[in-house]
Amino acid sequence: MISFSDFSMREELTRAISDLGFETPTPIQQKVIPQLLSEPIDIIGLAQTGTGKTAAYGIPLLHHVDVSVRHVQCLVLSPTRELCMQIQEEMSKYGSHIRGLRVTAVYGGVPISGQIKDVRANPQVIVATPGRLIDLLERKALSLEHLKFVVLDEADEMLNMGFREDIDVILKNTPAREHTWLFSATMSNEVRGIAKRFMKDWKEFSVAAANTTNENIDHQYFVANHHNRFETLRRLLDFNPGIYGVIFTRTKQDAQEVSEKLMKMGYMVSPLHGDMDQKMRSKVMERFKSKQLQCIVATDVAARGIDVNDITHVINYELPDDPEVYTHRSGRTARAGKSGICMSIVSPKQISNVRQIERLVKQKFHKSDIPDGAEVVRKRLFFYLEQIANAEPAHDFAKLYHDSIHETFAEVDKDELIRKLIWLQLKDTIDAYQNTDDLNAGYEGKDKDRTRGNKYVRLFINLGEKDGLTANTLLKFITESTDIQPNTIDRMTVRDMSSFFNVPGDAAEFIMEQLSTKKFKGRKVRLEEAEQRSFGGGGGSSSGGERGGRPRPGGSGPRFSGDVRSFGGGSSDRGRERSGGGDRGGYKGKR
Repeated sequence: MISFSDFSMREELTRAISDLGFETPTPIQQKVIPQLLSEPIDIIGLAQTGTGKTAAYGIPLLHHVDVSVRHVQCLVLSPTRELCMQIQEEMSKYGSHIRGLRVTAVYGGVPISGQIKDVRANPQVIVATPGRLIDLLERKALSLEHLKFVVLDEADEMLNMGFREDIDVILKNTPAREHTWLFSATMSNEVRGIAKRFMKDWKEFSVAAANTTNENIDHQYFVANHHNRFETLRRLLDFNPGIYGVIFTRTKQDAQEVSEKLMKMGYMVSPLHGDMDQKMRSKVMERFKSKQLQCIVATDVAARGIDVNDITHVINYELPDDPEVYTHRSGRTARAGKSGICMSIVSPKQISNVRQIERLVKQKFHKSDIPDGAEVVRKRLFFYLEQIANAEPAHDFAKLYHDSIHETFAEVDKDELIRKLIWLQLKDTIDAYQNTDDLNAGYEGKDKDRTRGNKYVRLFINLGEKDGLTANTLLKFITESTDIQPNTIDRMTVRDMSSFFNVPGDAAEFIMEQLSTKKFKGRKVRLEEAEQRSFGGGGGSSSGGERGGRPRPGGSGPRFSGDVRSFGGGSSDRGRERSGGGDRGGYKGKR
């Protein structure tokens, strides 16, 4: 087996790598490092996130640096501030024994004056985001005239973020550039276009396929209707009390909104996205790395700077459009030989997307049921019991408070004391999950909804036959605009100027919110609960007073997906927000 000691590199690098405890290089490092140490050439390295690409190019770069020359010799371009800072930190560690070496990072989101001072100190290596580097070049604070090596890290992501023109400008301003090293997770046409324009006789090293089949990741998916995504996320968090993970959203707005809702409910989470300033993003990462946060809610771009080996879970709040992005996300867990879980919340319409990703990662995904209330309470009970069993109180604690404790509980039976302690810890969870819905999207059709007894709400919509509306077009408009399953829409009535339809009570607000932003044949849509309007008049024929309706026995009262009443406590309405207590996520007192 190859080890780092087999590589012929300068003695200072060997010492630093030994200090860091590195022994066996990763597949991309095994392929790239020997080539770049012995014979620097233009290369393309294809490997997923988390495969050790920084060391793959960082070690050879530092091997070839001449510290006696006070000019910028090496440039590493990265797409995000977080990744830029991370690369600079890692390369400084690799070069910790090289006297006179300076590695400087420049990126946006912070005052440029301090960075101008840093680059004028003549570092040999600069790690930069494209935008800030061009800013420095335009201010003539930095010269790339003596630059020999350029590394494009996460090249596909830089192109996705719109940095193509910036990359062109930068590479055209490196007249002395001898070698270009391009690293990417995928080899898109745009990436290949960069290679053709700016690289010569490059050699390609690929380990991307091997990384997509990390057998230490358990891929799970949970099928929920679109309007139940957030409730499903909450339940998954509650069902995994020891979670330490990343929740991925598609957009910056989703990351902000989801994290804000979770924080209001007492979860120790924080957003991480590009609209946050650098100081705030750095603070979030510090809190996450120190485990003051259970989870961060991040966009794909912002997550490129996350380098944490202990992440237990990755949760896809929504599947990415590009299956390749899934491998980036799931690769955040199960690092350094550890195991991890990647959970995805999908709608019934997205099952085909799951199958597509399965083919890409060459692993079978496990369809899992969204846990019911009783399961959540049981899981948290056993988690709490395990914490008690494994607790090791400080020796002085028993001495200081022994008399007070025994005096207070002298007359309390041991079993009663245990029940009281557990009740105090779990009462909020029990209250919240007393009467909970079954969030699993049904495949059995209407009959399953009848048995759940969910209250239905009748909605008014300002569209009718004069708008060209029929029962079928109304159903299609609702389902395509909201991702609601057709069998959840009931008793549609289409009249001349307006229409009515029934929806589950827990979906009514979501449907109104989604449809109110739409237009139908150029007409702005307006919805209200039907109780607020008169049902009389309106004209228009409908068979039996209902057009296209599918009669369904009504039902009222709470829907039970599990009996948690045996644990005591009162009941609560669905969606009730929890407060107080110290139960959430196993982070006692830090909810």
